[in-house]
Amino acid sequence: MKRILFFLILTATTCIASAEKEWAQFHRYAAKNDSITTRPKAVLMGNSITDNWAKYHPEFFAENNFVGRGISGQVTAQMLSRFQADVIALRPKMVIIMAGTNDIAMNNGYIAHEHILQNIQSMVELAKYHHIKPVLCSCLPAAAFKWRPNMTPAKDIKHLNEMIEAYAKAHKIKYIDYYSALVDEHGGLPKEYAADGVHPNNDCYQIMEQILLKNL
Repeated sequence: MKRILFFLILTATTCIASAEKEWAQFHRYAAKNDSITTRPKAVLMGNSITDNWAKYHPEFFAENNFVGRGISGQVTAQMLSRFQADVIALRPKMVIIMAGTNDIAMNNGYIAHEHILQNIQSMVELAKYHHIKPVLCSCLPAAAFKWRPNMTPAKDIKHLNEMIEAYAKAHKIKYIDYYSALVDEHGGLPKEYAADGVHPNNDCYQIMEQILLKNL
């Protein structure tokens, strides 16, 4: 009986904690957003790749008046949900969007490529409506996800990048192609740029920084 009671209490506590957790994680940047007094040149919106970028090389962001708004593990639907709070409210001149890897990894369940692109399109349309210039980026190559060992994402990432690039060209939106400069013969990110094949190291970020600045 005591074991059953303990299990029920534990289950109830877990359910309450899950209900209280913010799905889009608005809290992550709430204080930082409130502290911004200068209009950013650009907000970089993304997942862990953008998140780590701002942590590893904050000087790059400070020197260029960039603001990092990446959150590890997020899919495009979560980014779209917090786009008002983490981009539009900051009134940047540009928003640089790199998204889709975690959608392909099914972090929030299955989603078709066309719907990943639609989420990205919605962010673009919101930016344009608020007179913020959108910039779209390719997803970085990845031949495997350690947290999804049964997946082989290389072709899916390549296909999504082709869709994003085609959309960008059709709508005269700047497209930043990191993929072509980093992809190896397996469709992945080489180990010298990412130990786990997904998350860039400093050498990789330096290449990405050069590509980004050259295109802006």
